[in-house]
Amino acid sequence: MPISTKRLYLRPFTPDDAPSIYQYAKNPKIGPIAGWPVHTSVANSRQLIEQYLMQATIYAVTLRDNPDEAIGSVGLEIVNKGGGKSFMGANDAEISYWIGEPFWGQGLIPEAAAAVIKDGFTTLGLSNIWCGYYDGNHQSKRVQMKLGFKPELTIDEMYNPILDDIRKEHFTKLKRTEWLRQNDQ
Repeated sequence: MPISTKRLYLRPFTPDDAPSIYQYAKNPKIGPIAGWPVHTSVANSRQLIEQYLMQATIYAVTLRDNPDEAIGSVGLEIVNKGGGKSFMGANDAEISYWIGEPFWGQGLIPEAAAAVIKDGFTTLGLSNIWCGYYDGNHQSKRVQMKLGFKPELTIDEMYNPILDDIRKEHFTKLKRTEWLRQNDQ
């Protein structure tokens, strides 16, 4: 189900999003810092959309005045549906996000993530939402701190099977009780 915010329209991905996703995900400043490879072609983007992004809790980030152009993604990987890391609880999820470089610094990802977090806690009834960032990814860390996530765990040698490398990864957590208190729910 789509989610609207002040400036964004978050909607399900379709294979037709491949050209716009490729346009942004081919940038080497995007994927590797987030733990995934640079997209190599429109066909590669289409395959990744179909394989990973076409899920009920993952959204194409689009501008409200241009909902046909996907400029990034935001979504929840639900632990009790086989997602998340081993240290996460059964009623937890992990949020991930990215946006094309032309849209950096405008507060769009915090806006998108806040809407998905609200849906996770109010509609899905999650207990906690986790988020990770690799050492040196200051932009992602700032987003998490802005949204109220608290440092929870650092793994000095976290294996990333997608890139077949080992990195230091920091995990933050937002508890439903804290989110409710912050948002006067």
